[in-house]
Amino acid sequence: MTPIRVLLVDDEQDFTEILSERLITRGMLVDVANEGQEALKLAGERTYDAVVLDLQMPGMDGIETLKRMVRLNSDLQVILLTGHGTLDKSVEAMKSGAMEFLEKPPDMNILIQRLSEAKTTHRELSEKRMEDTLGGIMKKMGW
Repeated sequence: MTPIRVLLVDDEQDFTEILSERLITRGMLVDVANEGQEALKLAGERTYDAVVLDLQMPGMDGIETLKRMVRLNSDLQVILLTGHGTLDKSVEAMKSGAMEFLEKPPDMNILIQRLSEAKTTHRELSEKRMEDTLGGIMKKMGW
């Protein structure tokens, strides 16, 4: 089984170091970005099963980063984290394409479960997109 590939985005360096270590010890491949622009750059260069994204960051906040990531790759599964969650932000996050909205610090068992679900969903969406593309090519070629 291939490991879950995660992009962890948070401006709190101590938090990202600890969380990335905990995910790596569970066999995941983890990249870290400390702000939204860096996260968008990495998401444009690599494929991730899931993004764990902080809601409140200086500059581009988590909601704006989420919206841009989803435009970049609609298959991307994003889990938003916040220490200051509100119902309004949670609803906005879900409407913007987040698969989950969790409080910081996340319960590791729940986070691991959501990351596993994200990998499955990401794989299924990617396979469906490839099948649709292949079907379109075959139809165009008259096969």
